[in-house]
Amino acid sequence: MRDADLTQLVLDGNIRAAGRLMRKVDDDLDSARPILSELFAHTGKARIIGVTGNPGAGKSTLVNHLISSFRALDMTVGCIAVDPTSPFSGGAILGDRVRMQQHALDRGVFIRSVATRGNLGGISRSTPAIVQVLDAMGFDIIIIETVGVGQDEIDIVRLADTSVVVTVPGLGDDVQASKAGIMEIGDLFVINKADRNGFKRLRRELRTMIEMGEQFGPDDWKPPVLETIALQKEGIDELRDTILAHLSWLDEHGESAQIEQQRLNHYIHLVATGQLEKMIARVMKDPAWSGALEDVKARAATPYDAAATLVELVIASAADRQSS
Repeated sequence: MRDADLTQLVLDGNIRAAGRLMRKVDDDLDSARPILSELFAHTGKARIIGVTGNPGAGKSTLVNHLISSFRALDMTVGCIAVDPTSPFSGGAILGDRVRMQQHALDRGVFIRSVATRGNLGGISRSTPAIVQVLDAMGFDIIIIETVGVGQDEIDIVRLADTSVVVTVPGLGDDVQASKAGIMEIGDLFVINKADRNGFKRLRRELRTMIEMGEQFGPDDWKPPVLETIALQKEGIDELRDTILAHLSWLDEHGESAQIEQQRLNHYIHLVATGQLEKMIARVMKDPAWSGALEDVKARAATPYDAAATLVELVIASAADRQSS
């Protein structure tokens, strides 16, 4: 399969081609960039759902059944399952994709596991580009299941139209996410494993914290607290319908365009910082940098002086590459 054919094959929904491109994206290969550029004009139609929450909350089981619920409405679903990075291979452990094998033969579902590779925000740096690929393939819904890191897991709000925060009774503090700032990003809150002891207390505390968070006007979206027992498939269709209701509310109140702008800003920022990091890595191998580093080691210059020198070298290197 030639790279020149990948763009059209992805647009045609070819699974192998999409998987190959996603691998390039995940490995941060330069050869992915022109293909992503060609695909960009075909994006912007999918609705993106983020599912986040603490480890052990049952997110994977919930997402698995949520996919089936969307499929029951004949909606196609792409899913990005962000797994912890393996300390041995550096790749994803792929646990989520193993649990979602029931969808393996469904052409209306595409599931991709990606590794965080050290990213601390609950998603991988490649996630926005993989979302773009799934969007170009024509999926109606794209679900991003975050890794479940807890306190820093708020990057999803920069990507998703609807952010679903999953909690569960009995994990120490009932409102575990309140310490992490996740209360501020949730459009929907789900108490999974609602048959456990402590469910009513958790529901009461979540509702109280939502009320305390901000004043809601008559036209505002007030985050609901839903109840599910994912293992028994209870509450899944209600969750799906509430997600669709939130998406409709965004469209009716002109919020979708603002979310799209935020998403593009985040994507552009990731692309730009990725390019800068590569340029910095190249410059730090240059002999010109060795002198600046030696000065810092000898305490003849400060790290701030060296950082300024590094910026100057990066700018000069970029100008040279552009002129050539």
